[in-house]
Amino acid sequence: MKKLGVNEIRETFLKFFESKEHLRLQSFPVVPHNDNSLLLINSGMAPLKTYFTGQEIPPSKRVTTCQKCIRTGDIDNVGKTARHGTFFEMLGNFSFGDYFKEEVIPWAWEFVTKVIEIPEDKLYVTIYEDDEETGEIWKQKVGIPADRIVKLGKEDNFWEHGTGPCGPCTEIYYDRGEEYGCDSPTCGVGCDCDRYMEFWNLVLTQFNAEEDGTYTELAQKNVDTGMGLERMATILQGVDSIFDVDTVKSIRDAVCKKANVTYGKDHKADVSVRVITDHIRSVTVMTADGVLPSNEGRGYVLRRLLRRAARHGKLLGINGEFLAELSKSVIACSGAAYPELVEKQDYIFKILSVEENSFYKTIDKGMEILKADMEEMKAAGIKTMSGEKSFRLYDTYGFPVDLTKEILEEEGMEIDEAAFEKEMQEQKDRARLARAKSNYMGAEETVYHELPVEMETVFAGYDVSDVADAKILALVANNTLCDTANAGDSVSVFLNRTPFYAESGGQVGDHGVIKTEGGKVQVTDCIKVVGGKIAHIGQVTEGNIKVGETACAMKDEAYRLASARNHSATHLLHQALRTVLGTHVEQAGSYVSSERLRFDFTHFAAMKPEEILEVEKLVNDAIFAAYDVKTAEMSLDEARDMGAMALFGEKYGDVVRVVDMGGYSIELCGGAHLHNTAQIGSFKILSENGVAAGVRRIEAVTGIEALHYYRAQEDTIKEACRIVKTTPENLTARLEQLLAEQKETAKELEKLKAKMAGGAAEEILQKKTEINGVAVLAAEVKDMDGNALRTMGDQLKNKLGSGVVVLASGKDGKVNLLAMATDDVVKKGVHAGNVIKAAAGVCGGGGGGRPNMAQAGGKDVSKIADALEKAKEVLAEQIK
Repeated sequence: MKKLGVNEIRETFLKFFESKEHLRLQSFPVVPHNDNSLLLINSGMAPLKTYFTGQEIPPSKRVTTCQKCIRTGDIDNVGKTARHGTFFEMLGNFSFGDYFKEEVIPWAWEFVTKVIEIPEDKLYVTIYEDDEETGEIWKQKVGIPADRIVKLGKEDNFWEHGTGPCGPCTEIYYDRGEEYGCDSPTCGVGCDCDRYMEFWNLVLTQFNAEEDGTYTELAQKNVDTGMGLERMATILQGVDSIFDVDTVKSIRDAVCKKANVTYGKDHKADVSVRVITDHIRSVTVMTADGVLPSNEGRGYVLRRLLRRAARHGKLLGINGEFLAELSKSVIACSGAAYPELVEKQDYIFKILSVEENSFYKTIDKGMEILKADMEEMKAAGIKTMSGEKSFRLYDTYGFPVDLTKEILEEEGMEIDEAAFEKEMQEQKDRARLARAKSNYMGAEETVYHELPVEMETVFAGYDVSDVADAKILALVANNTLCDTANAGDSVSVFLNRTPFYAESGGQVGDHGVIKTEGGKVQVTDCIKVVGGKIAHIGQVTEGNIKVGETACAMKDEAYRLASARNHSATHLLHQALRTVLGTHVEQAGSYVSSERLRFDFTHFAAMKPEEILEVEKLVNDAIFAAYDVKTAEMSLDEARDMGAMALFGEKYGDVVRVVDMGGYSIELCGGAHLHNTAQIGSFKILSENGVAAGVRRIEAVTGIEALHYYRAQEDTIKEACRIVKTTPENLTARLEQLLAEQKETAKELEKLKAKMAGGAAEEILQKKTEINGVAVLAAEVKDMDGNALRTMGDQLKNKLGSGVVVLASGKDGKVNLLAMATDDVVKKGVHAGNVIKAAAGVCGGGGGGRPNMAQAGGKDVSKIADALEKAKEVLAEQIK
């Protein structure tokens, strides 16, 4: 048996299937592409589903991959055992209607026994109990003895997902030896103990599951196999668990070094080491693939894993942030296989650092509250925390509920999960809606699913404005497939060739016209539908059009130029942001229309005014530099070598299109662009704001729209000059003069108000009465807000020397109330807060305050006199 490292096993597997005429594909991102049924890619076949369903034509009928996968169903067990993990790599070979059982089973045996040289006497296979054909191939073609073939039931060895394609599985097991067994007399393949390890599952999709529960034979049979890379490494390296294989162990060692602990010496410490080792792998990969921490969906998965790792770091005694540093060990182990880890490393470090620091800030407050809650529970002999309290920790303090559970568990406590779930229902409903209407791909089927799978449109619109000899391949009129569409019909037209750009990558689709001999369609949008087919959306404005007709397709050149202007500007903006803010900046989304551009990017603080100005300057500098915009197609590796930036969430093939703007900006992009940056004209940022945690948004205009913006600003300045009677060059000085005059006028007004208030105070003093020997002034004053009332109250209290002042005023239909008491009468029992509270209640309001001063408001001005009388009544009760 060959002793191979993880990276060697991966390469050996992929090369073996390349020798069997398979196309090697790079791992897809862990963020699913056009698949709402999954939060994260969790198997090798998940990103290939459109090929299996026939929605898209695969680049080859034979494919092999090593896919990054995330599964969090067993997250609570990660660390507690050495068997569980959230991140793993899945090796696989796939056939889309090409080879089947007769080929794949001998190939699997050849790889296992001849290439990596696992002894045959250590191997067993399982088959579906009713799949005699597979059993015969193992026995007759491969030569496995019958006693090493185990039949299992549908639950174990038959794959199906509701209705649709399904089929039997056959799995290969490795016998690790008696020392891993459970000593049960019935111990064998399929036992839950660690002796027999399944490491390769071959799914043989040969049936279609019908609505009535029956199965029909598929005309096109498929193969989908999956071998856990880390699991295979445990076998070949002769180690106990995935945490002991070479690459994972190097990360584990980095954790131990950081924590200054020795693995295997203390069970509790080992749990924390395994948690951090696994989770840092997941968060590094997820971050590199564009997942951002949040409180929903896959963002919450990332946040939960990151915070769980951070907490276990504290349990190990690690001080300060450490996750970004540990991610370097992940990049060192896996960067060669997944170059995006190296390309995005600065970004990864920034995201992990910011999120870890944010967690420490919120966690301290949350821990204080949780500890206090736990002390209360202990004192009361309660073992279950209420859903209200656990939800408050989550919702108000960002304290993950799983963290609350873990900490409570350590003290023999738990949370009321049903009550917590009830509190969380609204958020859960929102998350479900985002992935709702779930068929196999997590979306409703539409009329576009009825189009022929092999139908495709060649895009010829990078350099030409029209295609004179296009052929109409299909028509959808009023949401129905048809052969003819008439004037007035809303249509989707499918052509064999088109100059129209279909909306993609944030850039809107083209507008224009499609003409045939007998009709005309005004195209108002162009989009990609199922299988990447290009639909020209519009209305038949003249005559009729028919499937099979020759058509002339003409895009609106001015509209295309305007959207291309904004698209090219986003590339310059992206580079300018990275120059000014740092290389952690990555595009997080964009919208590019003919009128403006919107660009979302990763950053963790509002941009300063000087940063916005610098970014704007750099973009305009690149425009005025008149860089040629060059495009070229090349391999993904060649593009990476020349420094081209890849964007999150994009699905790249082996051949990519690189857009190079004079070497200033180099990106992978399939969009429509200008020929020279000077065609942008000018660039103006309209706004910069936050749209999500760690994501900022810039809105900007270019070309004629920038000119319109400047003209609007000029018109505003001219109107302001007209109002204040000055010229544009003197506007600032004139405004400063007016503001200074206004300030002086306000001062004079305040003096006048104070003088008038003083006169009014003298008048009010004449209304002084006594209640049980205490001087009381209770009066209504006109049109005073709370501040003016307080100023008058201070004056009256000072003039009174000893006693109580109660004032009420009606202003703008609302009541303002004030009560003040000198310190000597407070000692006699007067409480201004209680006085004002009672008075406010009379006029439909509320309020209160301290014993010596209180204010309140009310709604009913007609009740002011009654409120003052109520104040006197309360004072009479207080002064005995």
